[in-house]
Parts: sequence; C-alpha cells; structure tokens
Amino acid sequence: MKPAKELRTESGIPVDAFYSGNPPLSESDAGFEPGSYPFTRGIYPTMYRERVWTMRQYSGFGSAEETNERFRYLLQQGQTGLSVAFDLPTQLGLDADSPRAQGEVGKVGVPINTLDDMRTLLRDIPLERVSTSMTINSTASTLLAMYVAIAQERGLNPDVLRGTVQNDILKEYVARNTYIYPPRASMRICADLIDYCAKEAPKWYPISISGYHIREAGANAVQELAFTFANAVEYVKTCLDRRMAVDSFAPRLSFFFACRNDFFEEIAKFRAARRIWARIMKEMFNAQAKESLILRFHTQTSGESLTAKQPQNNIVRVALQALAAVLGGTQSLHTNSFDEALCLPTEQAVKVALRTQQILAYESGVVKCVDPLGGSFFLEHLTDEIEKRVDAEIKKIGDMGGALAAIEAGYMQDEIRRSAYDAKLLQDNGERTVVGLNKFADEEALHLKIHRVDAKAEAKQLDKLEKYKSSRDRRNVDGAMQNLRSAATASANLMPSILQAVKAGVTNGEISNVLREVFGEYKPRMRF
Repeated sequence: MKPAKELRTESGIPVDAFYSGNPPLSESDAGFEPGSYPFTRGIYPTMYRERVWTMRQYSGFGSAEETNERFRYLLQQGQTGLSVAFDLPTQLGLDADSPRAQGEVGKVGVPINTLDDMRTLLRDIPLERVSTSMTINSTASTLLAMYVAIAQERGLNPDVLRGTVQNDILKEYVARNTYIYPPRASMRICADLIDYCAKEAPKWYPISISGYHIREAGANAVQELAFTFANAVEYVKTCLDRRMAVDSFAPRLSFFFACRNDFFEEIAKFRAARRIWARIMKEMFNAQAKESLILRFHTQTSGESLTAKQPQNNIVRVALQALAAVLGGTQSLHTNSFDEALCLPTEQAVKVALRTQQILAYESGVVKCVDPLGGSFFLEHLTDEIEKRVDAEIKKIGDMGGALAAIEAGYMQDEIRRSAYDAKLLQDNGERTVVGLNKFADEEALHLKIHRVDAKAEAKQLDKLEKYKSSRDRRNVDGAMQNLRSAATASANLMPSILQAVKAGVTNGEISNVLREVFGEYKPRMRF
C-alpha cells in the first residue's frame, strides 16, 4: 500500500488525518474561560455577543477632498471606524514639491503635507465619535500632531480622541522600507509618541505593532507572530528604559495581523497569540494590571493572496479569511476589495468588502458563541504547536540581543526572503494551488471597472502646497523649526515641538527635514 502523502499547514506544521484526545482542551488552557488569563479563548467574557468587531475599511487616494468623500460614503454604508492610507511621499516625510515625490503623489494613499490637508481630510467627520486608524510610521508623530491640532480647533481635548497610529518603525526595516532615520533614532521618536499619548491622549493607541506587513512580505504564520512579538518586546524595553511604568503604557499597545487562506492555522494563530503575549507581559515584564496582559489586535485580510486573474474569486478568499479572523477573536477588521490586485478599490468593490463583514456579523450566527471552535482536537493541537514554535523563535532572537540587533544583522529580513522563496516554489510546482492561476485557469477576458486616480491630482496638490507656503508667517515657521531642532538635539520629548510646528504652518516634509539634519538618514547595508 502506498504511504499517504504528508500534509502540512502553510507554516510547515504537519497535519494528521484526524485528531482525538481527552480532555478536548489543551493542557495549557484547561479550565480557562474567555476573558481570563491567558486569554486564549478571547479577551472579553462575551466577545461579540455584546458588540461586534469594529469594521474599519482602509482608504486613501488622490487628494484629501476625494478621500474625505470616500470616508463619508463608507460611514453612510455602515462602516464603524476610519482607516487612513497615506501616499508614499507622506510616509517618507516628503512634500509634494520634493523631486523625490514626483509621480507618486496621491497614488497609493492620500497626500497630507499641511495642516490644511488634514483639515480637508477630516471635514464633517465627528472626531469625538469616530475612531480613526492611521497607517503611518516614520512620520506618525507629525500626522498625529496634525490630527490633535484639528481636534483642538474644534474645541476638543486630546483625551477624548480614539484611534491608532501604526508607529511601528522596526517592521519598516524588516519588511516594508518606509523608514527615514536610523533605527535607534527612530525608536526614540516612536517612544516619544507613546509617552505623549500615555499622558495627553489616554484613549489613543500610540502604536500598532504590525505582523501584517511581515506576513505579506513572505513570512509564514509562525514567523509573523515571532517577529512581531520580538519587536514588541523591544518597544516595551525602550519605554521601560525611559522610566515609564509598564502598566502606564502597556494597556494602549495594539497589534495588527494578517489573515490568509489556511483557515484553521489562522484561527489557531490568533488564539496562540493572545496566550503568548499575556505570558510575555506577566512573566518577562511583571505587568500587574489585567489590561496590560490583553492582546488587542486589528486584522486585515491578505492583499498578497488576491489574484488579478479571475478577480471575483477574491470575494470568496476574503470571506474565508474574514471568517477566520472573527473565529480567532479579532477586535477590528478590514476586508480587502476584490479588485485590489488590479487597482485602488472602486466604490462597488469596497461596498462588497464591507457587506462581507456585515453578513458575517448579522447573518452567519458566528457572534452568538465565544470561541466556538475551542475544544476541537485539531484546533487545540495547532494552537499549542504554534505557541511552541513561536516561543522557540523569540528565544533565538533574544539570544541575538533582541529584535533591534537581529534587524541590524539582517536576520529577520533573510528569514522572510527564504520563506517567500519556498512558498513561491510550492506554487510554481503545483504543490500549493491558487485557483484561477495555477489550476482551473482560463483565458476569459476581463470585464471590470478600473478605478483610476485623477491624472491632475499631483498638479492640484502642488498648487495647494505653493499657496499654503506663500501664505504663512515665515517668522513663526522658522521659530518653530528652530525649537524642533533644539528639542531633537537635546533629549526632550519631540511631540510638543512637533505640535507647535504644525500649528505654525510647518509642513510634514519640513519637519522631517529638520529631523534628517539631526539624526541622518538610514541606508540599508547591502547583503549579497
């Protein structure tokens, strides 16, 4: 008799034909309920029975005016939180008039160069009622300062604002590359923002430690958790080195994960993640508050898994990924649009993506029971196995001197590249099926409406920026830039100086240039 072929999860964990055992719950989770340490089964006792996850569709393109219009459309369709995508120049601290920004203004996100741009972006958005997520890292402090300044113009105090800035600079060096300054200077800026929010904006999440981009760059599920938590440990240690009490900031640390197609592995990954983080905070950092032990995370379905061929298939992929995220207990969810392998989402596609979440929440019945798959022999085995493998990888990084040292040595980057290469080989040789691509493919002509960014968007942004700069009080601008330079040269928290600067009319690019003068720019070491 021919031996059965060994099957594995996407992360390489062997899968048996069936599982059995007694008791059904794993030994490490036996007797624990949702809302109780180590939170494997959920961070709240009743989870979605009381309140469904936040539906937060990521959006930004063209101009602040167009993006504001899309935001208001999504809110009208039932979206419950905003998520802002910024264009690459904004992420890299470049104004639209920088030669390096040419051709990229407004292409993959909204350009925010000035306080006026932020004012337009947030027009008619009730900041005291809407939670806003901003996917921004190197320039997170500047964009949050602009957001706070607009709120203050409306008579709101920062302590009423709810939302998140990504502000996860370490993963930029690992996977995404929208860094500006050297890693250690970037860590200072990141920690300044965390410190500022702990004191001035306590409802705001000052960092979203991201495994999403690590996963999308090619990491498997185990690497996604291990590298993300190794980075998180580095952030916590940095804050502790500044003499911040762990329980003063840990409750406002948030996370951001991807969800791909291996349904049960993804659910197990989220359950293991809660357990691992709770143990790290309790055993490594001696956190005392329950809120410090809880893993809060946003999930986005996998853009990398979407195909340009047979794009309607992506609706099914996204639905399965979203269901896995919900069964895994996410607090917030973005569902990708089916046309994203071809273009920025059209209104039709983004509506289908949002309706996917709403059908899950209000028609499927999955919200009625907390952790409904808990106790499954297979799921509990996967949860335990992922935890073991993640722990081993975190220890390996710790032995290298921690995440920052591992990044500087290129370890994480190399591991992601290796994993991505192995996955591509499996796809190319047919061992991993992608429906419509390497199996069940056809030559069907594509009839799909394509969203195109206004060809004049860049020229319009340049015109707005020129008028803004010419209307400023130059003395106030120069004074604010000098204050920022002095704060950066010293050891003062940079957030108050950045807030003063944006109110004085200093642009995102100008603020970044001051910090470039002080800290320099990061040039990655070439590895051959």
